[in-house]
Amino acid sequence: MSFDNEYIGTNQDRFSKMMRQSMAAPDALRIALAHPVHYALRITFYAPQIFHSARRITPLFLLLMLAGLLAACSRPDQRADLVIANGAEPGSLDPATAKGLEELRIVMALWEGLMRTDPKTALPVPGLAERYEISPDGKIYTFYLRTNAQWSTGQRITAHDFVYSWLRVLNPTTASEYVGQLFYLKNAEPYFNRTIKDPNDVGLRALDDQTLRVELTNPTPFFLGLCAFQTLSVVPRDIVEKHGDQWMRVRPLPSSGPYQLERWSLNDRVRLRANPHYWDATNTHCLVVDLLPIRSASTALNLYEKGGLDIIWDKELIPSELFPILKPRPDFHSFNYLGTYFLRFNTTRKPFDDPRVRRALTMCIDKQRLVDKILKTGEAIGSHFVPPGTANCRSPEGLSYDPEGARQLLKEAGFPGGQGMRTIEYLFESVSGGGSVHSKIGVELQQMWQRELGIKVELRQMEKQVYLSAQRSLDYDVSRSTWIGDYNDPNTFLDLFRSNNGNNRTGWKNPRYDELMDQASLLTDLKQRAELLRQAESILVREEAPIAPLYFYSGFNYHDPDRVTGIYGNVLDTHPISAIQVRKPAKR
Repeated sequence: MSFDNEYIGTNQDRFSKMMRQSMAAPDALRIALAHPVHYALRITFYAPQIFHSARRITPLFLLLMLAGLLAACSRPDQRADLVIANGAEPGSLDPATAKGLEELRIVMALWEGLMRTDPKTALPVPGLAERYEISPDGKIYTFYLRTNAQWSTGQRITAHDFVYSWLRVLNPTTASEYVGQLFYLKNAEPYFNRTIKDPNDVGLRALDDQTLRVELTNPTPFFLGLCAFQTLSVVPRDIVEKHGDQWMRVRPLPSSGPYQLERWSLNDRVRLRANPHYWDATNTHCLVVDLLPIRSASTALNLYEKGGLDIIWDKELIPSELFPILKPRPDFHSFNYLGTYFLRFNTTRKPFDDPRVRRALTMCIDKQRLVDKILKTGEAIGSHFVPPGTANCRSPEGLSYDPEGARQLLKEAGFPGGQGMRTIEYLFESVSGGGSVHSKIGVELQQMWQRELGIKVELRQMEKQVYLSAQRSLDYDVSRSTWIGDYNDPNTFLDLFRSNNGNNRTGWKNPRYDELMDQASLLTDLKQRAELLRQAESILVREEAPIAPLYFYSGFNYHDPDRVTGIYGNVLDTHPISAIQVRKPAKR
């Protein structure tokens, strides 16, 4: 598939400049020797452009090229059946602590729970549990495990393994940010808070090796969806207890999902190999899968064009300026899904402890300008947090674009025209190659807040894992954020900002909000429940505004439909790797 000539010409200059700069770096030789395969690929890929544009070829360049090529040739790595651009380097592949999309995708392939996600509908379907029963009052679930449920090392998976895995998530020392997903179990939250210390008091019991009984505090209509989420997957108790924090380094590592971990090379790839002991192994289509940590949109797209990638499924990995060119192509696939791009305010820091300041900043954001100027991909602007299309939801309208009203609010807060307001920091994660959507949005916000409110803004970018750590420790003023639904229910969004939720990351606590969420969880009448959730969301996006919704995501993935099948647009943007099939060899 050919590329736009103007784009190729423009980026040749960029690539040549990038490579000339990398050749001049004092530690370039060390980098080349440390990562020979990647470096050799980069050099050979861009060599014609470098030779064409560079004024002189230095001995250092030739040495680097030779070192990279020799090292690469000495370490041949056969191409995987399926190669995917996976965004940032994963921070954790432990189901209990994984949190980013780049981690959860891999975790879904390695580990499975009682339920799993249907690739077409994104609904929960039986996983390691062959079937389940629900009591008439909706509080007791009985799961019956498959007789052929095994670890990748051949040992049997039992209901006792699930009890251990879920209690491990509930252990505060595990520091799981998704621990709240288990708070629906009877006494789970008191056990987490250590007001109850006996694990036998938690509503979780292995009746025998194949039968698990779960008791909930209240009926929870989305509980089966939680059972399909990665945090509730089963992990090998003996390995975790024996090796502690280093258990993921064990080889062979017993996995419970359709794949096993063959290799995790930092800044290179995560390589997965099909698990022959998986209960549904006959429907795992690709034997070997590589997931590459690529953050540069130009690198990802050019690697895809050369046949080095089969799938790009992050919109950040396609240059936004090329969307009008790429969209008509048959390998461009778009769909609607449940995802929101928003800002977090650190309410523990002045002046963001004042709702008037938070509301003023929100009301000065021209969201339509952001999606038209930067994204250009059809996203709908958002004033509420829960995306349109979420089941059983009636979201309220949030704060609208009103610069004059914002200036009045800021004046009431004691900062007329921005006077007396300190310089604020806007935090976002860095993306290699620069020019990311996040940085462009940061520049626009900086200009809007300066122009409309007289507030000076300093842009602060960090590597993704450092950025997430800063969010968790509330080491920021305002931070860009994203949330993708874990299941199709408004609770997956609104539960985020309960006072005790590990993913809150704003420091905001509101008793009335918590009360409404608690009351909603008691209701089985979906209309009454939707009304209480609407009231809670109104507090979140209108009255208190600890967050500022910007827009709702438009789903996207990039793959050749003549070669790659088994990827379906769904509301959770969830695509199990085991369902993906490659029909023809990659182009060379």
